[in-house]
Amino acid sequence: MAGSDADISKHVKMYLGVFAALFLCTILTVAVSTVHLGHTNNVIVALVIASFKASLVALIFMHLKWESSKIIWITLGLCAIAFSILMIVPMLTANGFPASTVFSTWG
Repeated sequence: MAGSDADISKHVKMYLGVFAALFLCTILTVAVSTVHLGHTNNVIVALVIASFKASLVALIFMHLKWESSKIIWITLGLCAIAFSILMIVPMLTANGFPASTVFSTWG
């Protein structure tokens, strides 16, 4: 039988576990946001937690954990690298400017 009770029970337990992990990561994100680590470090910690949560969603709810195609994994890896570059480069360059230079362009 394709959908036996044991299989369904196993998937429900996994989904509940992922829900609990996402819930705890959300609480962790809020808790870390109250700690002053410096602006850049707070952003980095928040992005790491968000990346972990996004990985859980993609792997479990989008069923990528059971995907065997190498093309999908290569594409996901390239997207992760591009995302990292797009997040890290602005943070590295913004620290070199004085505050008055950054805000003077807005009027």
